[in-house]
Amino acid sequence: MAATFATPSTVIGLGGSSITTKPFSSSFLKPTLSAKNPLKLAGASGGRVTCFERNWLRRDLNVVGFGLIGWLAPSSIPAINGKSLTGLFFDSIGTELAHFPTPPALTSQFWLWLVTWHLGLFLCLTFGQIGFKGRTEDYF
Repeated sequence: MAATFATPSTVIGLGGSSITTKPFSSSFLKPTLSAKNPLKLAGASGGRVTCFERNWLRRDLNVVGFGLIGWLAPSSIPAINGKSLTGLFFDSIGTELAHFPTPPALTSQFWLWLVTWHLGLFLCLTFGQIGFKGRTEDYF
């Protein structure tokens, strides 16, 4: 079904020339329909109202295990002045626990190692989840 404009109109451009437009039809224009709410369709989700899949996380402990190992291995390579990122992070935890009731200072190296180590871990877990689930669900 194509929408058409019923009456031709005249457009006057610069220089006094006029252009007459003709009625047109296009397969790209679709008639307007009232949108249906997918939550109200009968039997859409077995009678329950849901906005997304019930098992949206698709939790798999393989991803957590391989992701943790996949981050611990490269972060344990002694690449920062002969020390590893994991070693520096754990050493800074010990240093800060030595004066326990007092929190770490804002200028402490602990914050740098904490943010860097955890950022790498979360990136590894996120990409692991994408890769593992993408492979099991045949996305690639």
